[in-house]
Amino acid sequence: MLKKEHGKSHLKRRDFLKTTALAGITAAIPAGKLFPRDQEAVNGWYERLADSLNKLPNSFPRTSSNIEITLLKKIFLPEEAFLAGQLTGNPEPASVISERAGLSGQETFNRLKAMMDRGFVWGDSNIGLFRLAPFVVGIYEAQLERMDHELAHLFEEYLEQGGIDIMKPRPAIHRVVPAQSVIKTEWILPYDKLRELLMSCNTFRVRDCICRKQQDLEGTRKCNFPLHVELIFYKGPETAEAPALPYVTKEEALAVLDETEKIGLVHSVSNVANGVYYVCNCCGCCCGILRGITQFGIEHSVAASNYYSVIDPDKCVGCGTCVTRCHMKAITAPVDISVVDRAKCIGCGLCASGCPSHVARLEPKPSEEIVNPPENFAAWEHQRLVNRGMA
Repeated sequence: MLKKEHGKSHLKRRDFLKTTALAGITAAIPAGKLFPRDQEAVNGWYERLADSLNKLPNSFPRTSSNIEITLLKKIFLPEEAFLAGQLTGNPEPASVISERAGLSGQETFNRLKAMMDRGFVWGDSNIGLFRLAPFVVGIYEAQLERMDHELAHLFEEYLEQGGIDIMKPRPAIHRVVPAQSVIKTEWILPYDKLRELLMSCNTFRVRDCICRKQQDLEGTRKCNFPLHVELIFYKGPETAEAPALPYVTKEEALAVLDETEKIGLVHSVSNVANGVYYVCNCCGCCCGILRGITQFGIEHSVAASNYYSVIDPDKCVGCGTCVTRCHMKAITAPVDISVVDRAKCIGCGLCASGCPSHVARLEPKPSEEIVNPPENFAAWEHQRLVNRGMA
């Protein structure tokens, strides 16, 4: 039942989850506030929240075991679950939400503002508009600093019991951006000019990858890629003062982009043409989105780039570097010459950026195979709802 790592004892996931069999109550609700409530009503708040999240374009798949309710009880306090369950994917005034929730306008506003700080709500408190944040990408990623052993286990169990189906609807949540060191200016599409996008920004942050942190806490990490590689960037107001901490310089942000390509990580961003403000640097063993392909067999878990790998068979020396760097296992070398399976290739370009003989390259797909991402997040949400039969 116990396994030891780094001198510490950890419960295996299934045994650990037995300790939260009371639907996550002991972990999520302060004991002093538990007893005055009608527990059936509290459970209903979480059920409503789960359904509200599933109505969003991103989805929040329900499972037969209801493990997602335990997961939500770990993340949300009951009062937060109650109010979040009243929200939709459309920005609404706090006054409208307060009437729906049966709370005063000021109390509703204050709670929603606090929930924005927790990553549960999106909106603009200056104009008083609020909407429910999606679970992925959104609420879950906001748990980076609060991620612990229990949350890591619950999230993994949720994926395995059906939560991974969040990756099935199209358009995909993320898209692949090719390694910037191997693209050619004559054919690179405008929305794939990631380095140029970073150059246009003036505020940069780097934070830990929540996927690798979750796998570390799960005790199942299979790689030794660095943790501190997620880039966030935007253009803020011009000022003589430095941005609020923590921040990095433009040069440091570009160095992270270059280094992640060098060591063999896949760039992935929000699946939109405009409005990209972060880049994840992913591996096929930890990234929840890439694991949709590598572990769960969801072919379009990530939107492949509009390029594909080509390896010159006459010049390939069979060193195997490209085989090792390909997270999708799209490259094999059956007779010491590397061969690309285009059906598996996601166009990340890591084979080309790492080839010591310079015989691997990216080529643009034929025009009939080009799939442009939605113009912006609103267009992405609409397409996703349409494809889910909800619009």
